[in-house]
Amino acid sequence: MNSPFGKIRRWIKAHRTRLVLALLIALLAVAGLLVGADRACQNAAAGRIFRSMETVPPSEVGLVLGTAKTTRRDSTNLHFTQRIKAAAALYHAGKVRHLRVSGDNHVVGYDEPSDMRDALVAAGVPTNAITCDYAGFRTLDSVARAQSVFGLTRCTIVSEEFHCPRALWIARRQGLDAVAFAAPDLGVRWSARVKARESFARAWCAVDLYVLHRGPKFSGPYEPIVLTSVAPR
Repeated sequence: MNSPFGKIRRWIKAHRTRLVLALLIALLAVAGLLVGADRACQNAAAGRIFRSMETVPPSEVGLVLGTAKTTRRDSTNLHFTQRIKAAAALYHAGKVRHLRVSGDNHVVGYDEPSDMRDALVAAGVPTNAITCDYAGFRTLDSVARAQSVFGLTRCTIVSEEFHCPRALWIARRQGLDAVAFAAPDLGVRWSARVKARESFARAWCAVDLYVLHRGPKFSGPYEPIVLTSVAPR
């Protein structure tokens, strides 16, 4: 009696050439998607990423993109620290009047926006200059909701340099006039994995933007930001 596995092996042997060709085509498609998405990100970010306080243009609102406060091993997440330092510095330099912190809060006990708000308050930013967005599950959600929920037409995105191009690409597609203030990337020990993951995130972002035309998971209600702090210089 022929076993199912034997039939599968014979089928694979009979169609080996076609399978190899299909695999090569799939690999080329993935490679093309990775390269194309990376190029689109770089084009969107050209001239819009600023690394020094002297050169970044003032804006009313800074959008701080979320990440976990601690790692899976419960140690300090330096990506979180970098973004908070950059956002606080931007506010204290008068480059933004308000900070919108956007992150994930989909399960009990995990609250990126509140952690970012508390860290910013500890860094001297007043609470009335901070707005929490609890539905920033992904970069796409955080950027898209800036316009559709919080009524922004322009803003300064705050994240690390490796992350900024994708956020600016999404902003351009959403019609949001954005620049980015880039916190320095971390060393290889901390950034190698996230940079590799970012390549695939850019490719998936291309699918979201051009194939699925995906918007934020939650698009309302409308909550325009009220500016109460000192205007930027």
